[in-house]
Amino acid sequence: MYDPKGNGKEKSIDAVQFTELEPPEHLRGIVHRFLELNTNGRLNEDYRFHALPDACTYIVFDQLDKRIAGVSKLRAESEEFNLGRQFHFVNIRFLPGVWQPSLDQVAYGMVEDAYTGALPLLELNKTLTGEALPKHIPSLSDLVDGLVRDGIVKRNLVTEKIFQHLDDLHNVADMADAANLSPRQLQRTLKRTTGFSPHDFLKVLRLQMSLNGNDTWSYADQSHFIHSFRRATGYTPGKYAKKYDV
Repeated sequence: MYDPKGNGKEKSIDAVQFTELEPPEHLRGIVHRFLELNTNGRLNEDYRFHALPDACTYIVFDQLDKRIAGVSKLRAESEEFNLGRQFHFVNIRFLPGVWQPSLDQVAYGMVEDAYTGALPLLELNKTLTGEALPKHIPSLSDLVDGLVRDGIVKRNLVTEKIFQHLDDLHNVADMADAANLSPRQLQRTLKRTTGFSPHDFLKVLRLQMSLNGNDTWSYADQSHFIHSFRRATGYTPGKYAKKYDV
């Protein structure tokens, strides 16, 4: 199954806590993880968070400024965000392709502005105070249940079929076969539901698989893998492993 590694926590900074929790069973085809990223006190210098290439959509709640929340998505290349010296975010990471297009704006990158959309994100953000992530799982799950009822998120059978055959995917034609679609149909479907072309979607899958320990999965040779990893993240695999916890 696709298991995206979205966090690049610097190994040299211990005062930043990253927590991931699985959703309830009935949401496992919709939500990948509930996340919390926060500082234990104020850091001595600005903290730079390295966000890996990711095909997931996120709902982000800023716990230090209750006006700030939103729906965001990362690109096929990694991005680095300066989070400052003190921060506290609670996030919902949705599986790729489950967020339905045109139902609420999906922005690229970290949310920084006050939320003005129609979803009840600010109301929920006001209730997410003071306690650790496990205490918030019921409230976060209730929000997702409402999004499912309203048709804003739903299971994506095409991406699910692709994830089920990850070990057998070596090119876009393999992806189309796994999804029982023509390459042209796959192009339209993935672009509409994930925002990625099949080629970029496969690139993200390959990178995520490499971070699960299969360094040369689906690559012709080691040098090709290193080149592709560096293009996507800006680091060689060795330098990335030394600097970041994934």
